[in-house]
Amino acid sequence: MDTKPCCTPEIDPMAALTARCEAALAEVTPATPEVQAELRDALVEIPGGFFDMGTRRSTYPDDGDSPRRKVHLRPYLIAPTSVTNAEFARFTTATGYRTVAEAEGWSFVFHLLLADPEAHPTSPPGLNWWRQVHGASWQHPEGPGSSITTRMDHPAVHISWFDAQAYCRWAGLILPSEAQWERAARGGLAHKKYPWGDTLLPQGQHAMNIFQGSFPQQNTAEDGYIGTAPVRAYQPNAYGLYNMTGNVWEWVSDRFGPHPAPIKGKPDREPQGAATGHARVQRGGSYLCHDSYCDRYHVHSRTRNDPESSTGNIGFRVAAPA
Repeated sequence: MDTKPCCTPEIDPMAALTARCEAALAEVTPATPEVQAELRDALVEIPGGFFDMGTRRSTYPDDGDSPRRKVHLRPYLIAPTSVTNAEFARFTTATGYRTVAEAEGWSFVFHLLLADPEAHPTSPPGLNWWRQVHGASWQHPEGPGSSITTRMDHPAVHISWFDAQAYCRWAGLILPSEAQWERAARGGLAHKKYPWGDTLLPQGQHAMNIFQGSFPQQNTAEDGYIGTAPVRAYQPNAYGLYNMTGNVWEWVSDRFGPHPAPIKGKPDREPQGAATGHARVQRGGSYLCHDSYCDRYHVHSRTRNDPESSTGNIGFRVAAPA
């Protein structure tokens, strides 16, 4: 059984940190009805109906993405892209919100994105390609001296689950459920690996932002990017959604737990994830996924992380009831 840890490290959650996150979330003032209507109007409607969620054979059984099961969802809305730096800046300007990384003073950055990785020697156990960088945040993705000025159309990163929920509270939107996220990612295609089919390089072309080369020491960036890509890079799926796999992991609303076993003749209707537990689900993979280590860049792939955690490859997209 392959149980390789995923490429998103987690901080050691403490009750005091969770309480601070919850308090900051509760203080967010919602945007005006006009702003909320504008943000909702940018979403794409996904038709309701049945679809097969998960996979029959998981590469990483501990991820809980199998067995495959029948799911039914009502119609809903979802954003065509991850929330961008420009969109997140609008939120923080309006509210004064500070992300967990900003409030705590640090976040995790992939070592190849740092000018001097050895200046940041602290890494999570077993994940020495991640470095704890003081001053790293969504505005300074690689720490002090870095900027998002030329990346306003890239996904906002160093975003915790609580940060994503704070944006949703302001915007009058929600995080998609895991089932909503996967139905949207599949783009109407059943039992396929990717949003466009089963071929990693359709027509020999890169279709998403993942790691090429020798992980974690050399990224040849054959897809054009060593870090994040613009949110509308590559072609959208059949629903008009961009980068549902690769680029950045995206938070969903669900608590993490294994997929329940299917019951013949009884589809799972509007599943909402595990009833208990602290960790939340992330979907889609990121620019660090590589077939030699973490090939979690399939539409069924999932991982977990604590809701206080943030890294340079975690973002989110928003949704709403139809």
